[in-house]
Amino acid sequence: MEYNVLGKTGFKVSKMCFGALTIGPLQKNFNPKYGASIILEAFESGVNFIDTAELYGTYAHINEVFKFYQRDKIILITKSYSYSKETAKESLEKALREMNTDYIDGFLLHEQESEHTLRGHYEALEYFIKMKEKGYIRAVGISTHTISAVKAASKINEIDIIHPIVNKAGIGIYDGNIEQMLEAIREAKKNNIGIYAMKPLGGGNLIHSYDEALDYVLNLKEIDSIAIGMQSKEEVKANILKFEGKKIPDEIKEKLNNKKRELHIANWCEGCGSCVSKCTHKALSIVNNKAVVDKDKCVLCGYCSKYCKDFCIKVI
Repeated sequence: MEYNVLGKTGFKVSKMCFGALTIGPLQKNFNPKYGASIILEAFESGVNFIDTAELYGTYAHINEVFKFYQRDKIILITKSYSYSKETAKESLEKALREMNTDYIDGFLLHEQESEHTLRGHYEALEYFIKMKEKGYIRAVGISTHTISAVKAASKINEIDIIHPIVNKAGIGIYDGNIEQMLEAIREAKKNNIGIYAMKPLGGGNLIHSYDEALDYVLNLKEIDSIAIGMQSKEEVKANILKFEGKKIPDEIKEKLNNKKRELHIANWCEGCGSCVSKCTHKALSIVNNKAVVDKDKCVLCGYCSKYCKDFCIKVI
């Protein structure tokens, strides 16, 4: 497994970061012990970096992992929507308590959109910076789906890490294309900000071009690490082989290819209808102000995800 230094943090992180969203209640909803077994498969294979968030509901899974794996061998980053000193304090205390750890390696402001949202959440950022000084947090930063937020965060001296969306199709980027995102990331790198990417497979929508999609992100020199969601030990094994430039055995490929997948629409869908108008298979409709899928008509092309401004649509 390749390891890189995550910018000014000095953390030596594996090129693969375990994205914990997919094992939690927002997607597969595995119980903590089973979810932990998948994370452990990655850790025991050389992955030393895990990304989670308060929203994901996976703190219990990570707590279970640390019953069997040495905490100080892992770089643990979480995120919250904190906007004030009080909400930031609550988020930090919850993370420390529920993951049974004395410190968090990185605490990020979740889904920042621009300099305006950063300004609105700055009190929380200031609290995290103070907790960094006290040793409860080792680095601070943001996660984002926008180019604007990458540019804004790059100008804040205290920002150590940016976690942007990066995939070959630019799926999920709200305010531009992938080349514009990469240009903003290059500017951030000039300030020695650590960059670890999210959604290399576009929330599952690029799974049909798995090799091409991962090769694209793996070849980007701007990216220190790549967070990828995994829901089985087979997926962990396959992804590690891919990240190491090795051939994935046919039996593992067959298992993954035979995995039953479905189009998943997150519960924060606002029912704007953009996806409905773009679905040529007429598989989407709006019911009770939410998008719903007709599984008999859906062909899992994932094209509709490109038109969702809130990144609600994933193939899982």
